[in-house]
Amino acid sequence: MIMLQLSANTGPEECCLAVHKALARLTQEAAQLAVRVDVIEQVQGNAVDTLRSVLLALDGDMAQALAQRWQGSVLWICPSPYRPGHRRKNWFIGADIFAPESPSFVDALHDKDIRFEAVRASGPGGQHVNKTDSAVRATHVPSGLSVKVQTERSQHANKRLARAWLACKLAALAQDAADKGRAERRIQHHQVERGNATRTFKGIDFREV
Repeated sequence: MIMLQLSANTGPEECCLAVHKALARLTQEAAQLAVRVDVIEQVQGNAVDTLRSVLLALDGDMAQALAQRWQGSVLWICPSPYRPGHRRKNWFIGADIFAPESPSFVDALHDKDIRFEAVRASGPGGQHVNKTDSAVRATHVPSGLSVKVQTERSQHANKRLARAWLACKLAALAQDAADKGRAERRIQHHQVERGNATRTFKGIDFREV
């Protein structure tokens, strides 16, 4: 399992629209590669059909390759659909891979330290969220860190996703503590490298160039 975050960071609403379009494109590519995509967490933008950020769990033999294809900065070249006549046409978003699931990575979490609760899914979650009680909240008791997973999967599968995400967050905290000068995951959420785009798309139909 790979976790991938698409983020508009602090960019304007055009960047949030780019995240929404990138998610649709990534979902199409995942289907072609037989990679399952679950939306773990998302933050809505201010306009309709926009996303400030979205965290995805990618599962399948080609999940790593798909995530690496997106990792980095993504450029969308398009006149603003919100501000006619605006001179800017280049909009950047970021794609960041969280540490992949592995025995050493996830097993560092002890079951006795995790409290699982079945909860009802809530809030906008796109096509991957239902309204049943299969949603799961996982809390790392020693630290108090908590995550919630609400996909259409079974409660058992959601526990696995929640455990992996919890491990990602704890690993990020440990990395920050070990190397406060870098804190890459936090920095990525607020900055996107301009130039050297991993992928470039153009036009309102988001076609790759």
